[in-house]
Amino acid sequence: MTEGIKIATIGGGSSYTPELVEGFIKRYDELPVRELWLVDIEEGKEKMEIVGNLAKRMVQKAGLPIDIHLTLDRREALKGADFVTTQFRVGLLDARAKDERIPLKYGVLGQETNGPGGLFKGLRTIPVILDICRDMEELCPDAWLINFTNPAGMVTEAVLRYANIKKVVGLCNVPIGIEMGVAKLLDVDHSRIRIDFAGLNHMVYGLDVYLDGVSVKDKVIEMITDPNNSSFVKNIEGLGWEPSFVKALGVLTCPYHMYYYKSREMVEKDLKKAKEEGTRAEVVQRLEKELFELYKDPNLDIKPPQLEERGGAYYSDAAVRLIHSIYTDRRDIQPVNTMNRGAIASIPDDSAVEVSCVITKDGPKPIAMGDLPVPVRGLVQQIKSFERVAAEAAVTGDYDLTVLAMTINPLSPSDTIAKQIVDDMLEAHKEHLPQFFNEVQA
Repeated sequence: MTEGIKIATIGGGSSYTPELVEGFIKRYDELPVRELWLVDIEEGKEKMEIVGNLAKRMVQKAGLPIDIHLTLDRREALKGADFVTTQFRVGLLDARAKDERIPLKYGVLGQETNGPGGLFKGLRTIPVILDICRDMEELCPDAWLINFTNPAGMVTEAVLRYANIKKVVGLCNVPIGIEMGVAKLLDVDHSRIRIDFAGLNHMVYGLDVYLDGVSVKDKVIEMITDPNNSSFVKNIEGLGWEPSFVKALGVLTCPYHMYYYKSREMVEKDLKKAKEEGTRAEVVQRLEKELFELYKDPNLDIKPPQLEERGGAYYSDAAVRLIHSIYTDRRDIQPVNTMNRGAIASIPDDSAVEVSCVITKDGPKPIAMGDLPVPVRGLVQQIKSFERVAAEAAVTGDYDLTVLAMTINPLSPSDTIAKQIVDDMLEAHKEHLPQFFNEVQA
């Protein structure tokens, strides 16, 4: 590698970017980032400039020789990059608001990465990610793609199946959030906790929990049956689990499991919230407005604590820790989205899974977890079927496959309603789904 590291961040105008910059500053001694290129599209230009200027002030305060470049030219940013991080949202938050509102009309959960919303976010995102992969093949063939764009599991699945680049890792802040939550529950430092994670993105389970190498899973499960401790991630409010259910399940859940094990309550809660304060996307739009007002302040040269309310807690810890471990061949254990390669016996070897891995200079080496426990295996396999079919629909623009994907998702009540939601959402997102409409015109 050349002197210092070049990183290109696609979706650089994201409110999460200060998290990333803070992470690079903290680890600069072992991860000498010389160039950070923030890339966005025309609609994101103003936000990118605000975030970019804050990033420059943060770097200046730290006294580090990191050059921050802001550009709308993705190809220029990718040229010779060592790492490419992706954190973009096709259609911006307006598209997310549609993903959340439209399904609610049918009494179905509207959510960013699960059910109909997750499907349509995948349909919009996958063609763009594959386009980025083609550029990377040409301009930075040795770079690692670190994808944070949701739905991270489905996006990783699509890259593994339909792109020619092999250096891809999907990342999510949910597992690290769970680790931090467990550390807090036990009142110990995060470094003493290790969890065996296995499953899929936003459908991951903690099969065992270790404190200083000794299993404390039963103790932790006992503690999380307390309603006050049921959710470790800021942007999902826990409703509290039935203690007998969690004890019998025998593994740690993630906050997104609420949508599957408490579907009815979550739909009712979301319908009520949508009426009273707007969908999560609309709440985030207001939060972001405040954040960007803060970011504009020429005296601000740190990441503001308010960013945690956005749901981005530990994002930089997860992203920068991963890049650092690949760069230094650290061989520590981290949960990431990668090709299964036999780690989880219940999932096809060539599929994307979220699993604890040893992180090396050659990428993640999944740790063998064996079969998933019987109580969770079926749900995980059903979601994997959904992701596979959805990824194919995104690449082909096939309407029938889209209806199939929607129907086999566990949050969908019937094929008829699934088709109605697909029709409604295709129309609403027409501008960002050319693969479906070019076909029709042809």
